Amino acid sequence: MPIRVLLADDHALVRQGVKSLLEREGLQVAGEASDGHELLGLAQKLQPDVAIIDVSMPVLNGIDAARELRKVSPKTKIILLTRHDEDQYVTEALHAGVRGYMLKSQVASELFHAIQQVCRGLVYLCPSVSGTVVDAYLAKRQLSADPLTSRERQVLQLVGEGKSSKDVANLLGISIKTAESHRSRIMQKLDIHETASLVRYAIRRGLVQP
Repeated sequence: MPIRVLLADDHALVRQGVKSLLEREGLQVAGEASDGHELLGLAQKLQPDVAIIDVSMPVLNGIDAARELRKVSPKTKIILLTRHDEDQYVTEALHAGVRGYMLKSQVASELFHAIQQVCRGLVYLCPSVSGTVVDAYLAKRQLSADPLTSRERQVLQLVGEGKSSKDVANLLGISIKTAESHRSRIMQKLDIHETASLVRYAIRRGLVQP
C-alpha cells in the first residue's frame, strides 16, 4: 500500500505543489489542512503514515500541532516543511517529536527522501538545519523555559492573532469564562499586563508571525 500523507499549510498553492510532487512519486495524499486545528481533526480521523506540516499556521502553529498530533495519532511520523532555520524552531520541533525538518528552499526531491527516512524510523534534518543543531549544542544554547501549558500557548497564539475571548472559546470548544481564565493566568505567569506586550511575547516565541 502507498504511504498515506496528510498535508498542513495555510497556503493552498504550497499544498497543491507538494501534493503533485508526492503523487508523482506514488504516495497518497489522504487529506489537506489549512491550520493546526483542522490538522488535528483530520489526523485523528485518517491516522496517516506521515504528516507534513508548516510551522507558521493560524489558530495552532505547527510545533504545538505536532505535540498534540502525537496524542491523537501516535504512529504518524511528522515532518516540518518551513522557511525557518533558526535554532529556536529546530530545537523546539525536535522536543515536540518531529522526525523530519526541511526548508522550503530545498529541492523537491529531498522531500521524498525525507519521507522514506522517517518511515524507516530515522530522523531527517536538511544539511543547513543539521549545522544549526550542532552549533546550538556546541554553544550550549538553550531556550528559556516556557512557563505556559500547551493549552495556554494555544490561547496565547489566538490572542496574538487578534482573537477575542469569544473567538478563542469558539475555536477551542471552551466557555468564554474559561478562555478569560486562561488569558488571566498567562498574564500572571508572564508578568505581562497588556495585550500589546502579550503579542510581542508570542512573536518572540514564534507563535505568531510579525
